[in-house]
Amino acid sequence: MKDLQNKLIDLKIQLTNFQKFQLSIKYLLDKIFAILLFILLLPVFLIISLLIILEDGYPVFFVQDRVGLNGKIFKMYKFRSFKKNADLSNIYTYSNDPRISKVGKFIRRFSIDELPQLLNIIKGDMSFIGPRPNLPFQYQTLNDIQRQRYLVKPGITGLAQINGRNKLKWEERIYYDLIYIKNYNLLLDLYILYKTFFIVISGEGVYER
Repeated sequence: MKDLQNKLIDLKIQLTNFQKFQLSIKYLLDKIFAILLFILLLPVFLIISLLIILEDGYPVFFVQDRVGLNGKIFKMYKFRSFKKNADLSNIYTYSNDPRISKVGKFIRRFSIDELPQLLNIIKGDMSFIGPRPNLPFQYQTLNDIQRQRYLVKPGITGLAQINGRNKLKWEERIYYDLIYIKNYNLLLDLYILYKTFFIVISGEGVYER
């Protein structure tokens, strides 16, 4: 862990003009594909919404403050997987967590609960690929080097997600996020999308250790 902390200290990032150009292309493509996917997946949205309502009533969505590009706060959307009135003071979830509903277990298993974040991408808050957005209190604990993960928009999936996801320790997640930004290019995004498909199918790393 000490070696990892030393690596984090040395990870100073300066995005090149070419990387910034690629990011602008990426964000444009994000919106186009998010709109198309949202339209195509509307039947799935309706079915999942109905299942949540039938099991546990309203609301359908779980809305939470998260930190985005340059430290800006935004509302992130997910399908609600927790039971109504569940105690959410513990932000970590585990397999067989009693707070999670039956429908919630299913949609978490296949990451279907993340689909409403297509709306965040359309709004410009998020990207398909990037560091997962932190909660505001987590952001406050980061130092200047770690806050470099906000040089790009947060994503639905990212380098940390294909390298262990929620099984990673906090410092490991940040390390992968910074490595992603430092070495950013569109080909890396395509590789992460490819790997994400198999991670979602396997259900690997859905819950914390």
